[in-house]
Amino acid sequence: MNPTLLIVDDEPNILLSLEFLMKREGYQVHLARDGVEALEAIAALRPDLVLLDVMMPRKTGFEVCQEVRADEALKATRILMLTAKGRDTDVAKGLALGADAYMTKPFSTKELVEKVRQMLLSNR
Repeated sequence: MNPTLLIVDDEPNILLSLEFLMKREGYQVHLARDGVEALEAIAALRPDLVLLDVMMPRKTGFEVCQEVRADEALKATRILMLTAKGRDTDVAKGLALGADAYMTKPFSTKELVEKVRQMLLSNR
């Protein structure tokens, strides 16, 4: 069975392009459009990896990451923060809250695909 990804972003064009990219790589892809929807989807789907934006309505990616890590049933979920917030303090905050990796926008699709592949392989 192919790995399951949850892509979380409030920007429809980014969701569409990442969904296409990851489906082309053979992953099962689910989408969430804000932090609350993300938490519900993570609990219901138990994805192998979450691509998580930071700046979103209702709950930020930082809040989502923190809540996932605090939940015993979900804390092993792999999280790749994918965001325009690229200052050193943002990266440090994301990693301190439990993100497994952090990539800033704009990003190379080739680098993103490779990072996702590496993270999924390290999951096994």
